[in-house]
Amino acid sequence: MRVNVAKRLMAVMLGIALAVPFLGAAPAEAQLKLRFTDGVIEPLPYALPRFIGEGGANEMAANISSLVAQDLNGTGLFREIPASAHISQVVSFDSAVQYQDWRAINAEALITGAVSVQGSKLVVKFRLFDVASGQQMGEGLQFAGTTQSWRRMAHKVADAVYARITGESGYFDSRIVFVSESGPKNARAKRLAVADYDGANQQFLTDSRSLVLAPRFSPQGDRILYTSYASGFPQIVLMDVASGQQRALGNLPGEMTFAPRFAPDGRTVVFSSSQGGNTDIYRMDLSSGSSVRLSSAPSIETAPSFSPDGSQIVFESDRTGGSQIYVMSASGGEPRRISAGKGRYGTPVWSPRGDLIAFTKQLDGRFHIGVMRTDGSEERLLTASFLDEGPTWAPNGRVIMFTRENAGEAGVPGIFSVDITGRNPPRQVRVQGGASDPAWSPLLP
Repeated sequence: MRVNVAKRLMAVMLGIALAVPFLGAAPAEAQLKLRFTDGVIEPLPYALPRFIGEGGANEMAANISSLVAQDLNGTGLFREIPASAHISQVVSFDSAVQYQDWRAINAEALITGAVSVQGSKLVVKFRLFDVASGQQMGEGLQFAGTTQSWRRMAHKVADAVYARITGESGYFDSRIVFVSESGPKNARAKRLAVADYDGANQQFLTDSRSLVLAPRFSPQGDRILYTSYASGFPQIVLMDVASGQQRALGNLPGEMTFAPRFAPDGRTVVFSSSQGGNTDIYRMDLSSGSSVRLSSAPSIETAPSFSPDGSQIVFESDRTGGSQIYVMSASGGEPRRISAGKGRYGTPVWSPRGDLIAFTKQLDGRFHIGVMRTDGSEERLLTASFLDEGPTWAPNGRVIMFTRENAGEAGVPGIFSVDITGRNPPRQVRVQGGASDPAWSPLLP
């Protein structure tokens, strides 16, 4: 375990100040809103002149501007108007907005900003304007931190823009934990790694001496659960991100534990345990270490996931022959099957919004990532390939990441993301080497 890397990771996560409004007019709320419907969403055209570099911060300003645009464009909800089409030139952060010039190029939103650097201190400020109404949208915001945290500040700007226009929280200032893979397909070395949501700033948390699977962030993002084969059997391990300390959960001889996931309160864990040839779902209290068996059937029950309010658990089971999706009370009891289509269903995960369940589906030799309502209705398949599996939700419940692997000996797993409309093609998250089993963190503090 590389404790020094974990400490540096936490330092980066905490190395940015909270957003504060800066002095200026207190504008009326503009009317520009992007609303989500079941119809086709036309991307909202916006202009983002390069942020002003104050005190020689031109390169940093260009990098931050570019990353804000990259975040917004990647959602499929926004379309940047290229700088070559701009009529107005923003030469000062406090310049009056020439709304007629931005209307002439059909911009509906305008984002302006400025960046200053003093030693290792970085300050980023921005404003958002509704071009049609000629109004500023909310107060301007300012972020202060270190130059090392410039990517986080760009993500925070994009989150604020996204939230003000869509009315929902963003997801850019977040991280993913995943299994980094290297080597031949039949003998891959696997290590836990973390990165920004877009794959940048990758860091390794474990070495490759033992197999690791299924990492999961805690609701607060300060701990990680994963399955380790260091003992020769699958066993759940709890890792503290800041210190790098870790401990195994459960230690019964011959017991195999796997597929862990935190409860919404972060104090309990739900997981699968195989004992005596039977696999059932258990819940463990992390403070006492005591476990309660939640399911009891002569079948395989696995991949449990809590509802956001902690009252229910969704899981997969082959009790009817093929793998299907079931929901039961968080205290156990008789489950009800919710999947009803053809094929096999697995790895269900409850949306943080509580309205949908994502899953993996195998049908006619193809794998899919799909979503359904919590009662199993309105099933919708978002992807299709040789192998798509293991969905994980963005903090705002609008985007799903998953593992995709190509066929053949040369096939390498990668992480992809897709929005829940399924109308935009999946986008690959660029990390170093092969990658699988992604899990999204909450928004960073």
